[in-house]
Amino acid sequence: QVQLVESGGGLVQAGGSLRLSCAASGRTFSSYAMGWFRQAPGKEREFVAAISWREGITSYTNSVKGRFTISRDNAKNTVYLQMNSLKPEDTAVYYCAAGRQPYRTRDLYNYWGQGTQVTVSS
Repeated sequence: QVQLVESGGGLVQAGGSLRLSCAASGRTFSSYAMGWFRQAPGKEREFVAAISWREGITSYTNSVKGRFTISRDNAKNTVYLQMNSLKPEDTAVYYCAAGRQPYRTRDLYNYWGQGTQVTVSS
């Protein structure tokens, strides 16, 4: 079992930065790939970024490449999402998830956090 708690969301102006954190409980955190997803009002939850559990291989959706960086600290059981050059269209609830592989498909993740709101004003 893995329990996930996100933090770090908030209100920021366009062009600003935020760093989201996802703290995991459970001794097997380091064996899970981690992903970040987001859901804007009236839209489906979409993939943002993922990182593999051992090699730290990362992947991103095209709209955030070059602006967002996913990283993990297995010693702290934490995964991060550094978000720079934020745009109003990045406004959403951001969720972290744990799965066996760094999937881009939300249905393949086993565990989810409760989400943290990110609002980017223009």
